Amino acid sequence: MQFQFAPCGIAVNIADQADLLASVAQRFAARQGFALATINLDHLVKLQSSESFRAAYREQDMVVADGHPIVWLSRLAKHPVSLVPGSDLVLPLAQAAARAKVSVALVGSTDAALQAAEAHLRRAVPGLNVVLRHAPAMGFDPQGEEAACVLAELAARNVGLCFVALGAPKQETFAARGRKLAPQVGFASIGAGLDFLAGTQMRAPAWVRTLAMEWAWRALTNPRRLIPRYAACVAILPSQIAAALEQRHTPNI
Repeated sequence: MQFQFAPCGIAVNIADQADLLASVAQRFAARQGFALATINLDHLVKLQSSESFRAAYREQDMVVADGHPIVWLSRLAKHPVSLVPGSDLVLPLAQAAARAKVSVALVGSTDAALQAAEAHLRRAVPGLNVVLRHAPAMGFDPQGEEAACVLAELAARNVGLCFVALGAPKQETFAARGRKLAPQVGFASIGAGLDFLAGTQMRAPAWVRTLAMEWAWRALTNPRRLIPRYAACVAILPSQIAAALEQRHTPNI
């Protein structure tokens, strides 16, 4: 399954959560690392303007659709994929790690949020083995020395799954570097997923998400930061719709 985005050349290559968890389970069983990205319209805006972000995305082994617009575009292209929000993946991935008996690390956010997220995960997932928490310093550079030290520690501790909550493009860049420096680690870039578990950020209620209106909820909670971001997302929709229509006649691979 491939749903391609133009002109950045990035594709959703995992159709739904079931396929993703099956692929992750295979990687865990073989003790093979991976990088998982959850693409949305904001990522597409950044991908169009940043070659370094495109390079990081090309290193991702698995890409899923995080956002209703991505799903709608895939249906328009007749290469349909399902909605797989990164925030909804934290518990299923933690459960998969516990079943496979691989250790887990939490990277990103703040130390207080990571402590609370770890406590939540331990309650929700019996047997989960969290061996490392790291809240980066202000101005964290995923290509810098601090990142290299964290990746070395992940490798040394034989971590099998690392939740990366740094926001785009830092988390995908960190994961891409990790594929080289800590190749046995599975990196899951999940944005605010750990903050939602910790309660340091409030996610939209389920009924709002069902109506595909989570973006509006978020915009109302932080208009100064998010309204310009969503305006940029709307601006790229015409070109993405045109590209999706062009894919209608391409084979599904």
